[in-house]
Amino acid sequence: MPTRLYRFHCTDGHDLVADLRGRRLPTLALMRLHAERVALDLMARGTHLDWSDWWVEVYDQNGRAVLAKAFMDVRQDRPAVRGWEGTA
Repeated sequence: MPTRLYRFHCTDGHDLVADLRGRRLPTLALMRLHAERVALDLMARGTHLDWSDWWVEVYDQNGRAVLAKAFMDVRQDRPAVRGWEGTA
């Protein structure tokens, strides 16, 4: 199955956690799930207490924005997708 490269950047408009490597994923559904996993991982590891202004912004290999999702809209109960878990 062909894959596409996506980069998952997280920001509140002032601070940025940049994804320099990116992640290859075969479907848009898996890209959306991975975006949520990136947000959840950052919230779990970060010392930042107020995530209400943070977003995960996903860009394709051409630098086009394909998804923006607020951390507060991420489902906390979402399981990792087997074979695609981990951070970007």
